[in-house]
Amino acid sequence: MKRSEQHWSLTRFRRFVAAGFFILLATAVAARAQTFTVLYSFGNGSGSAPFAGVTLDQRGAIYGTTAEGGAGCGTVFRLSHSGGGWVINTIHTFHGGTADGCYPYARVVFGPDGLLYGTTTYGGANNSGTVFSLRPPPSVCRAVLCPWIETVLDSFTGGRDGAYPYYGDLSFDQAGSIYGTTEMGGARNGGAVFKLTPSGSGWTESVLWSFTGEADGDQPISGVIFDNAGNLYGTTSNGNDLTEFGTVYELSPSQSGWTETTLYDFTDGDNGSGSGGLVMDSNGNLFGFTGDFSPGAAYELTPSNGSWTFTVLQVFEGGDGGPVDSPTLDSQGNLYGSLPTGGNDYGEIFKLTPSGDEWIYTPLFDFNGSNGSFPMGGVTLDGNGNLYGTTPVPGNGTVWEITP
Repeated sequence: MKRSEQHWSLTRFRRFVAAGFFILLATAVAARAQTFTVLYSFGNGSGSAPFAGVTLDQRGAIYGTTAEGGAGCGTVFRLSHSGGGWVINTIHTFHGGTADGCYPYARVVFGPDGLLYGTTTYGGANNSGTVFSLRPPPSVCRAVLCPWIETVLDSFTGGRDGAYPYYGDLSFDQAGSIYGTTEMGGARNGGAVFKLTPSGSGWTESVLWSFTGEADGDQPISGVIFDNAGNLYGTTSNGNDLTEFGTVYELSPSQSGWTETTLYDFTDGDNGSGSGGLVMDSNGNLFGFTGDFSPGAAYELTPSNGSWTFTVLQVFEGGDGGPVDSPTLDSQGNLYGSLPTGGNDYGEIFKLTPSGDEWIYTPLFDFNGSNGSFPMGGVTLDGNGNLYGTTPVPGNGTVWEITP
């Protein structure tokens, strides 16, 4: 087994988690000058095992995915304010098979047209995953089961076009084309970066890069991001010429296609592989997390005269589980993330604050096993400084909020 095949799969995750946790519904707890609230605890009908982070709309409603539950292949949910509480609507239930996806590990995001977009790791015509969109129903629905209109935009074949999109968010260009990654498939079965272009009433897929497992790395499990010049950046969780701990890469468009440049090769001294995704600040600096069953670290890549300087900002403490998602960057340059086994071993939400040449680590909340455990997805920040996310356990998982 390759080192990077030890991802947080449902099977391994269940072995890692002790059974019998007690679920608390909407319980508020003061923690380190923050107020923590469980907004919702899932039952199997509304979904189970939310691994990804969440997305907010302009009215403050929360959208996310569960990797299981519903009809067995996961769900997309919406949590909205109602009175002094929250109401859940299951807006899509995945059924798998050739016509629908199965197991959405990534979150859903809004596209430029206002629709929700996401991926499933399995299902579709070849059981190699799908890209889908969700459109609201034409009339207001107030039922718990409130289906939106799903369209499967692409079913991966498992061959040169890619297979098994994993944790990564989808990205969009100004023309509305969709960009993402698959962990496997491609020309060398090392994963691929793909593009979906609107074409008439459908979508046309093209592969921008197939990873080789050599200098460019392989098995990307996070997505890609754009800079202002139209270049793409991402990470691979495996491969490179040196250590098999993955890479940070750049894809640059040209008239003859896309050119790949490896910006950094991760080593065993970086406290984990390149499993987590990236964010970019207004100065063009890249920030990310290493992790993937290692303690993990936060890092920065700074461009300088045509090369990039790698700096470790913080080495995380803990056992078998560093960050597996992308950092969240606020307008002040602070970074936020989740540690699946940080704090009291049940997971932790943290903040990193720049201070001169150093970064200050602040634990914002430690889970205790009853109010949530093992947060896997990233942290979402609203305009008031409130944080939102999910935990896949206890029970069938939770959606939480932290307010300053």
